[in-house]
Amino acid sequence: MELGAVLPMTAEVKGGHLYIGGVDMVALAKSQGTALYVFDEAHLKHRMHEYLSAFRELYPNSDVIYASKSFLNKEVVRLVNAQGLCLDVSGGGELACALSVGFPAERVFVHGNNKTPLELREAMQAGVGRIVVDSFDELDRVSVIAGELGITQDILMRITPGVEADTHEYIRTGCEDSKFGFTMKDSFALQAIGRALKTENVNLAGLHCHIGSQIFKLDPFAEAANVMVQLMDDVRKEYGVTLGELDLGGGLGIAYLADDEPASVEEFAKMLTSAVKDACSKFSFPEPRLLVEPGRSITANAGVTLYTVGTIKDLPGIRKFVAIDGGMSDNIRTALYHADYEPVIANKADQPRTEIVTLCGKHCESGDAVVLDMPLQSAEVGDVACVFGTGAYNQTMASNYNGQPRPAVVFVEDGNARVVTRRETYEDLYRRDV
Repeated sequence: MELGAVLPMTAEVKGGHLYIGGVDMVALAKSQGTALYVFDEAHLKHRMHEYLSAFRELYPNSDVIYASKSFLNKEVVRLVNAQGLCLDVSGGGELACALSVGFPAERVFVHGNNKTPLELREAMQAGVGRIVVDSFDELDRVSVIAGELGITQDILMRITPGVEADTHEYIRTGCEDSKFGFTMKDSFALQAIGRALKTENVNLAGLHCHIGSQIFKLDPFAEAANVMVQLMDDVRKEYGVTLGELDLGGGLGIAYLADDEPASVEEFAKMLTSAVKDACSKFSFPEPRLLVEPGRSITANAGVTLYTVGTIKDLPGIRKFVAIDGGMSDNIRTALYHADYEPVIANKADQPRTEIVTLCGKHCESGDAVVLDMPLQSAEVGDVACVFGTGAYNQTMASNYNGQPRPAVVFVEDGNARVVTRRETYEDLYRRDV
């Protein structure tokens, strides 16, 4: 398998079968059933440590914030805590997951463009470290609820820095035309910051921005860092306040395809920390606490999804469909973005991928596919297909379309496999019905 960075770090081929974490993926598929999410636990731990050590070495006053939206269950929260990372949550359910396993609330950052009053109250009652404020309505809500609780809540303000990232339009978030944050156009963000500084029951700890996801070119990150430090300097000049924290979000791309060449974590850390230091030097601004929010670049390549081939339909001169026992219910990204993935037949992993196929799902939608026109070994009914790079935004965006139970999640390491999220049952699907 010449797939390079697409693979989980412990992936190997033995006896013609794909192994991850020392576990035979074919045997695992047979014992646990498919569709099945599998995570290389060593890869997850390594990536978390790699991020934290890379940033701390270059910029000691920094923290890494794991993005729950990319992949979340109780066990990964335990890993995040053990590795010393902070945690970003974007909804009440994500916060509830974190609190259920004792994650320190003071290391939680709460995101979202329309947090409900209940979600804000729950977060503040739990003692979360930062709420990232996204609008004036939310600023007022935080102030009122904090006053009712008798606390002063630390906040960051989300700014849209006007930086265009070279990525899919649906995951580009730093441009002016975005539902997120306060625009910098016509000094609006600066005025909004002034209002926040006067708002009761809140403490403006710093600023936040995020320019997008799956970004390969590093220049836009440096541009955003410069824009944000300049804004912090403007705040100091206008209001006499020196903000102490700068959260530059995440967005570092990963290898979904064999020829993808994303920057390394070390390159990303070096570029971002240098950009912040240079901007601070340029504006004679004290270096703030630096925060970053890697999501998919921690989880995506750590995860794969296993399926069983059910039917094969060859349309001569048109396309070869290999149908699997999953689809858009466990991976919606292909239908949403025409996302690309590399597949193999796990029980033929030592054979060349000689056919161009579409791995289509089992659901009643023409657009239900997981892999579009990619090379694969000659498939037969009963083969175990493995799709790489599915560790981010697959499990968390999964649905029950057509009454499909969501897959189990298995962590593999050192030859051991453990179920960390069990497969849904039909009873689970309709438990809430009355």
